[in-house]
Formats: sequence, C-alpha cells, structure tokens
Amino acid sequence: MSADETEVTPETTSNQLKSAVQELLKYGVLEAAHKPNLYRTALTSPEDIDQILEPLDMALKIDDIRGIAYLAIIQDYADSERDEWSHPLVRRQRFNLEQSLLVAILRRIYIAHEMEVGIGSSSSVAHLDELIPEMNQFLGESGSDSHDMKRVRQLLEQLRGHGLVSEVDKNDQVTIRPLIVHLANPENLKNLLIAFQQQAESKQRHAT
Repeated sequence: MSADETEVTPETTSNQLKSAVQELLKYGVLEAAHKPNLYRTALTSPEDIDQILEPLDMALKIDDIRGIAYLAIIQDYADSERDEWSHPLVRRQRFNLEQSLLVAILRRIYIAHEMEVGIGSSSSVAHLDELIPEMNQFLGESGSDSHDMKRVRQLLEQLRGHGLVSEVDKNDQVTIRPLIVHLANPENLKNLLIAFQQQAESKQRHAT
C-alpha cells in the first residue's frame, strides 16, 4: 500500500442496535415492560434503525405512551398496487375469521380498559370465561364446554405468536398486549363484529 493510500474500514453497527433490529424482525415488537434496554435503543436511535430497515421496505413505529416500538410496512409500499400483506418479510399472515373475531373482541376489551384507567397505565387482562361467551355469541355454542374452552385456548396461542397476548396463566387469564391497538383498522374490526352479529341472528331465525 502506498503512502497516499488509506485503508477504508466499513462502519460497523453496534451490538445493541443489531440486537434491537433482530428482535424487531423476530417478533415485530419491542415492549418497554419486557425488553427495556432494546426498547430504549429503538427510542434513541429511530433513524439508524429505519436506515437498516429501509431496503426491506419496513420502518420503525413508536408508541411511547404505551411503551412499544413495532415494525410497519413503509407507506410507499402500502400505497402501491401491492397489498402490504404480500410483503415477503411480514411475519404476520392473514388471520382466519375466528382469529379476526377474537382480535376484535380483545381489542375492544383493551380499549375499554384504557378508557377506564388511562392510555399506557397498564396491560389489560381478560379471563377465558369472559371470552368464551363473547365468541359463542357470534360463532354459536358447540354444545361442549370443554370444546369451547379448547377452541379459545388454541386461538389465543395462535395470537400469542403474533405478539398480541401473553400465555394463558394458571388462573385462565391472558394479558392483552398493547400492540393490538395498532394491528388492525378499528373500522374493519367493527364491521367484522357487525357481520358476525348478523350471521348469528340469521342462524337464530332459521333455528326457530
């Protein structure tokens, strides 16, 4: 190497930043309550994270009131002819009708909790005995309490993989994660509930 040549060393990404981005890509969300250090990294370095995510057509969104940082598809991608759900790196897949119904119910419970205690105050908790009648109102009772309980447990486990709820605890309770507020358009969820309600009423009319 000649005297006037200099060695160029590429700028390396800090381990803390790497860990935050890797956690986001793995789970889609960072919660201050569960990953305080990584959440703080996202909070203090949003531009750096966005620069890493930009080639993936993703961006960082922060809800500092609820204490979450989460992934989103960039607006240019969502505004194009492509559906944001078609994004190859989106971890979430389309929910089926039963999953969507439970998301709508859980979101309604979470919002009601926030209206009562304030946004960002604490996580909302739902009991399975509370969710089963709500689900049955739209889907109908199976005729077996154990089957209804199994159905709700399976759906909750599926939603847990999307970062929306915690694991069901020993008291048959589940914690609703704040990410649920940002998951779906509230108008779409409202229309979904109305559609299920109409479907349930139609079944009742035909049964009489």
